Amino acid sequence: MWQPSACILCECNCGIEILVGEDGRSFEKIRGDKQHPASAGYTCNKALRLDLHQNGNTGRLTHPLRRRQDGTFEEIDWDTAITEIAARLGEVRDTFGGETIFYYGGGGQGNHLGGSYSPATLAAFGARYRSSALAQEKTGEFWVNARMLGHITRGDFEHCEVALFVGKNPYQSHGFPRARSVLKDIGKDPARSMIVIDPVRTETAELADFHLQVRPGTDLYLLTALAAVLVQENLIAADWLAEHADGLDAVTAVLRDVPVADYCAAADVEETLVRAVAARIAAADSVAVFEDLGVQMNRDSTLVSYVEKLVWLLTGNFGKRGAQYVPSSLVPIGRDRGYAGVEGPRSPVAGARIISGLVPCNVIAEEILTDHPARYRAMLVESANPAHSLADSARMREALEALELVVVIDVAMTETARLADYVLPAPTQFEKFEATFFNFDFPRNLFHLRHPVVAAPEGVLPEPEIHARLVEASGALTEDDYAPLREAAARGRAEFAQAFLGVLADPAKRRLASVLLYRTLGPTLPHDASAAAVLWMAAHECARKNPAGVEKAGYGTGLAAGERLFEAIVDGKHGVHITDDEYDESWNRLPGRINLAVPDLLAAVATLGDRPIESQDPDWPFVLSAGERRAFTANTIMRDPSWRRRDVDGRLRMSLADAERLGVTTGDQVRLTTRRGSAEVSVDVTDTMRSGHISLPNGLGLTVEERTGVAPNELTAAEDRDEWAGTPWHKHVPARVEPLGSSVTAEEAVAARA
Repeated sequence: MWQPSACILCECNCGIEILVGEDGRSFEKIRGDKQHPASAGYTCNKALRLDLHQNGNTGRLTHPLRRRQDGTFEEIDWDTAITEIAARLGEVRDTFGGETIFYYGGGGQGNHLGGSYSPATLAAFGARYRSSALAQEKTGEFWVNARMLGHITRGDFEHCEVALFVGKNPYQSHGFPRARSVLKDIGKDPARSMIVIDPVRTETAELADFHLQVRPGTDLYLLTALAAVLVQENLIAADWLAEHADGLDAVTAVLRDVPVADYCAAADVEETLVRAVAARIAAADSVAVFEDLGVQMNRDSTLVSYVEKLVWLLTGNFGKRGAQYVPSSLVPIGRDRGYAGVEGPRSPVAGARIISGLVPCNVIAEEILTDHPARYRAMLVESANPAHSLADSARMREALEALELVVVIDVAMTETARLADYVLPAPTQFEKFEATFFNFDFPRNLFHLRHPVVAAPEGVLPEPEIHARLVEASGALTEDDYAPLREAAARGRAEFAQAFLGVLADPAKRRLASVLLYRTLGPTLPHDASAAAVLWMAAHECARKNPAGVEKAGYGTGLAAGERLFEAIVDGKHGVHITDDEYDESWNRLPGRINLAVPDLLAAVATLGDRPIESQDPDWPFVLSAGERRAFTANTIMRDPSWRRRDVDGRLRMSLADAERLGVTTGDQVRLTTRRGSAEVSVDVTDTMRSGHISLPNGLGLTVEERTGVAPNELTAAEDRDEWAGTPWHKHVPARVEPLGSSVTAEEAVAARA
């Protein structure tokens, strides 16, 4: 029987259907789910081999583990694990303060529902600080969006006249529904245009009308030149800006003085091409823009986010069909207080800016490896692998080993789990109720609560149960807290709501709300969907904040709308629309007028011409992009290397000119060296790379029985980070390459080139 679910390899989470074998475990076939509201049967090649995530050679865990003194692990029972972990977390709290307990993770792609219960565990032990992979990528853009618009924004690529991608290759990394189909539709339509800013001639760039093949790390010069052309040639939407935005005079004063030709030269892009792109953007009825990791993990990433937004705001591309919009949400992502000019908190040791509640990943080791009294002493890691995924893996391992306590909740024995004191096994995304909170579709937004496809093995517990047991072991909640709510739930949802509102009046209990819901409302839900209990509050909040969209989506009005929405989510195995917005709803979600002039960021743009343009260091003649999305790479939950049908070992891509200069060809071995480490890797020679630019794929360097490929973060440095948001420079790592000789036959080299 075909079971509906979703792909878990990128943020789109396209709907899929899985034909489970007679053994009740194997995925015999996978296909796109035509009933899914967004993907409607679409899927890329990556989802079709998810059986290797579920049943492959992954290092799967099925019992709680405790580290012995000699460094090996022993199996223990759940009661022992929970009791000991709670006692040790309590000891850290009582000795050093709960704020020294640090939380990392909360769910990888397609794996967020369990993480929504973690705030209760953190509250029970007094923890304050947390982070996740978002702080490696998106926090700079979150901060800029907060200060300019008070909200995150996305682009309507399905309906735009012009699509602009900045450091983004949606053909491989997707980012919006049916990405490859949408890209091909734009490419075939003579009335529409695609613009790509990327140092690599990616699959998306191949489809583009304009490819600005920027010199790596100089995107700020290029985008500033583009914005300056708009101002200097009077291509801005002056009347629209007067109606909707503040700060135009300050911005135009800076951009009028930009030496466009000099900045184009710094970026190594023809000035005539930049001016043609500016004219095309200005002439379009609608422009949709997507910036991604190519710039968000690069030099000047926060400033690039700021200038990128100036480009589409100066041309009036917000709040209309085919342009940028503000999505509804079931669980808010990327919120920050910056719009009101309020400076947020800082991390206790490094003093790094905390954006959207997330400590920058690149300072985590710094927050531990110190004698500062406020240093982190314990770490709870959930569905994440910081020992592999964060910059400077060697230093991150040192930091983890220096902690008083490390607890990992995960499916497999990851690189981080190997360093833990306790490892708690969880079901896979296909063995439990799961959901993803990256819900950005517009005008019809959706949410997909995915039901289990196969049964979990004996010995594992879903994350909501783990968090509930930890909270209870801490003494923060007892049966006395549950009993009145259980009695109210037995009398119906209306009485439960009244009783629960009374409990929320207590601030201490409010912080434990997710576990309270799980233990009391959860058992009353259909389909044994206790894990979905936390979504009850989220559904009501969505209906309160988006009444028009929720009503238009078919759920009615008032308190009943939230209840109907929640019931639809729990029952909707294929996913459901949560809102159906009008295009001008984006304006209603802004807290006020658009703020164009962000003083400190604008001042940095104004002085860009005063700083020296970085010259190539002869000792490090290459710029390494450490983590490129390719046809057979994904996030690190794909631990079985046989998932990759091509490029199994993850070759180092380089240009034809560089290969000729080094005397290497496809398949030859080279030594790749950075300031932090070195690795031996085979070469893939291609005409898609600029000279001096090389790349390694993401998702490799994992160890199951043996290591496969190069782990990119053995080569990156934590100190290489954005000055504003602390995001890493994974896409701009100084490097050198030395030939080691050929490891393949001539026939294999010919086949690889083909």
